Amino acid sequence: MKRCRWVPESDALYQKYHDEEWGVPVHDDQKLFEFLTLETFQAGLSWKTVLYKRDNFREAFSGFDFFKVAAYTNNEINRLLNDKGIIRNKLKIKATISNAACFIRIIEQYGSFNSYIWSFVGGESIQNNWKELSDLPAKTELSDIISTDLKKHGFKFVGSTVIYAHMQATGMVNDHTTDCFRHRQVAILK
Repeated sequence: MKRCRWVPESDALYQKYHDEEWGVPVHDDQKLFEFLTLETFQAGLSWKTVLYKRDNFREAFSGFDFFKVAAYTNNEINRLLNDKGIIRNKLKIKATISNAACFIRIIEQYGSFNSYIWSFVGGESIQNNWKELSDLPAKTELSDIISTDLKKHGFKFVGSTVIYAHMQATGMVNDHTTDCFRHRQVAILK
């Protein structure tokens, strides 16, 4: 079974993530917030670092319940800064709390974050046909547009590269290489 070349052959967790989640269209607001949070913490780091701490992040951030996270106080910030199971970056922690409040405002304005974010791709995944890992972009004109719009809504740590990674993870784009067994499987998902 051939996978995208970025997946280590000896890493079962990475393989599971690639085979079951990466590129699968996500339309659940809580799951979208989870990925946005994880991508925020990944900025400047490897995805492996975040992936291996994902369960810890889930526990630390109230199951990615954006209503609860938006209400975090200095007590929660201090708790998170002392949590060895997550990436203890004060700016990213504060950004996640602020982003949760922005996330709620988006829901109030658009009915759901899903409706808002997927409107940028017309509600359907962009189907790319990359042959080589080196063909995949780190960002695109569309991720630039989404990043700019999110920033206008007050979001932080949502640069174009972070947003493109979010688009890949949540299936807004299918960036499995054409030789990967998941390319065709993901292409038919909605």
